Amino acid sequence: MLWPTMTAQQALADLTEISSQIQAAVVFDDKRKVAGSTLADPARSDELARAAQELLAAAESVKVGDSKLTQLEIATEEGSVFIVREGTTCIAATTGRNPTVGLVFYDLKSTLRSAKPATTRKPAAPRKKTAAASSKKKTAARKPTTRKKPDAS
Repeated sequence: MLWPTMTAQQALADLTEISSQIQAAVVFDDKRKVAGSTLADPARSDELARAAQELLAAAESVKVGDSKLTQLEIATEEGSVFIVREGTTCIAATTGRNPTVGLVFYDLKSTLRSAKPATTRKPAAPRKKTAAASSKKKTAARKPTTRKKPDAS
């Protein structure tokens, strides 16, 4: 079954509608190609994507472990920069002071997922019947149904 997705631009429009904390956001790939932006100026969109990619690279160089960095927050007194990476696609966003970090990350991840190309998902496997449910069904089938006749008194 094919699940609907939206363009990066549509996903960003939804993001700015639901999140008052996001000031600017851009969706881009690992080659820094911008797929969507809340910024009107393409040069500013490219600059935000470039800066976000550089921040990810710098954080990758100092992280511990082998797993790839998937999210990053850089906080200053004036505001924060958030970056979420899923595969080769990233979203970067700026906020004002003291954002609700968990909520911003959740919104960015949701936006990134909705902006990805449609994928084929397997339908859920049918639920298996338990032995108890099967024996109840058999017992219920064997019992005769009896109805009480209304009292004619």
